Amino acid sequence: MAQLIYVTIASVDGYIEDEAGKFDWAEPSEEVHAAVNDLVRPVGTFLYGRRMYETMAVWETDTGLATQPGPIGDFARIWQAADKVVYSTTLSPQVPTRRTRIERTFDPDAVRQLKASAPRDQMIGGAGLAAEAFAAGLVDELHLVLRPVAVGGGKPALGHGLRLDLELLDQRRYTDGTVHLHHRVTT
Repeated sequence: MAQLIYVTIASVDGYIEDEAGKFDWAEPSEEVHAAVNDLVRPVGTFLYGRRMYETMAVWETDTGLATQPGPIGDFARIWQAADKVVYSTTLSPQVPTRRTRIERTFDPDAVRQLKASAPRDQMIGGAGLAAEAFAAGLVDELHLVLRPVAVGGGKPALGHGLRLDLELLDQRRYTDGTVHLHHRVTT
């Protein structure tokens, strides 16, 4: 069975966006970007909410990204090669990226079936959608990439009121002070 993985870059105080909705402070170094690429390289399908999809679509709509050297070009090619499922009630079915389908509702049973039948792991992106998947018991692993900055508030990486028991599988510190914590969800 494929795994459902949540990978997110967050501040050390646990936010993916600051109170103004900005996340420019989260831009990874080349070293961290390459490591994140290695995390997502095996992913066959990305599951996104509308806002996260619209943020990520640039990896295909900006055609120059895939031709860049290093981690940026590598990530663009990884992203374009994967399937995307976008959960949105408002997004047009005519999306600007290939290998993308729209689902109007997040159905935990459908995601369970996808996990059971998929040959490759899936990654869930977007804190709100991830919180729904965590609450439904769908997420198997969590990768928190913590940037050395505190933003004091904003959108949390993990939803409010979400209780998770985690087993630490690995940890890594990068030269820029970023820390990667890899956990298995145990309940």
